[in-house]
Amino acid sequence: MKSSYKRLGDFIQKVNVRNNNSNNTKLVGLSMTKEFRPHASNIIGTDLSKYKVIDQWQFACDFMSTIRVRKLPVVMQEKDEQIIVSPAYTTFEVIDSNKLHPEYLMMWFRRSEFDRYAYFCCDSAVRGGFNWDELCDVQLSVPSIEKQRAIVKEYNSIVDRIKLKEQLNQKLEATAQALYKHWFVDFEFPNEYGKPYKSSGGEMVYNEELNQEIPVGWDCKIIENISDLKYGKMLSSSKFLEKGYLVFSGYGIRGFYSEYMYENPEILVLCRGVSGTGEVRMSPAKSYITNLSIVVDIIDDDMNKQFLYHYLKNQNLRSLDSGSAQSQITIGDLNCYRILYPEVEIQEQFGKHILQLEQKDINNKKQISTLTELSDILLSRLSMITPIQKELSM
Repeated sequence: MKSSYKRLGDFIQKVNVRNNNSNNTKLVGLSMTKEFRPHASNIIGTDLSKYKVIDQWQFACDFMSTIRVRKLPVVMQEKDEQIIVSPAYTTFEVIDSNKLHPEYLMMWFRRSEFDRYAYFCCDSAVRGGFNWDELCDVQLSVPSIEKQRAIVKEYNSIVDRIKLKEQLNQKLEATAQALYKHWFVDFEFPNEYGKPYKSSGGEMVYNEELNQEIPVGWDCKIIENISDLKYGKMLSSSKFLEKGYLVFSGYGIRGFYSEYMYENPEILVLCRGVSGTGEVRMSPAKSYITNLSIVVDIIDDDMNKQFLYHYLKNQNLRSLDSGSAQSQITIGDLNCYRILYPEVEIQEQFGKHILQLEQKDINNKKQISTLTELSDILLSRLSMITPIQKELSM
């Protein structure tokens, strides 16, 4: 009903509390996923007195980024602690939380429809963007506070389940890392009697190429002998879609494409960038991989992918940086890298354990995807009428 739509400006007001004594150093930025993120800048020696203080249930937004990223980066502080944000951000709060629930409002801000409207309102100036007056003119549905609380509770229950699944996956990753260290750093993999190898008297031998002791029967090889390295493919950002197959680099998901290059998960080494060079990731299945990464395509049938991934992940590959003006690792650098080559049976045993953990991870991600769809459906049920839409409907 139209009577339930209210002007947002009647429910919010700007706040402008400054970090006058500079005591608060918890500086954060705004992410495109509408969450606070640790600020990457070095703030040593920076005058923090001009930065804005955000308290619980207050909001910060970056109006000027809307025209560039096609969404309004706006975040609500959920935690009961004060943080500081850039003085360039607009900060505001709900005037009366008994009339408009702050979390209900944040749900509105998360809607894709809201971002499309914000981008539509951007002017054509070089630094044009959505602004405070336009935000205040937005019309939104404001049901009773009891109804708002019920909607927020339902939404939060879904979000909490997503967070739980994500935490479980983090624990699975930690378990995999601990297993790798136990088997291939401490060399306590199970011997033929199921006992820890090294502490049960397993014979070790010094390997000059690796400059360490390794179990008898194990070897050392260079990457060139076990894999075919290739750079990911360059894709124009204009070809990225909102949905489709993942376009992936070691830095994460960069977008979507209509086709995929690699059907199976692949080991990636970040080869270029301001930070992260040398870090190792595993790509999703059915994905394109950008040329920010080197793809480690295994050609040795006896080399286990799960072992090689965890082995490389625990190496300091950044040391291979070729020393150019821009930090980077070349295929030639990586080809000559020496790796531990355990007995095939040990690799296979390790791989089976990891695959079991990965299957649990995959199942959790499927549930996360389903829950995310449910949260999107719930957000879509929140109807929004903007001034533009009202004019078109007349």
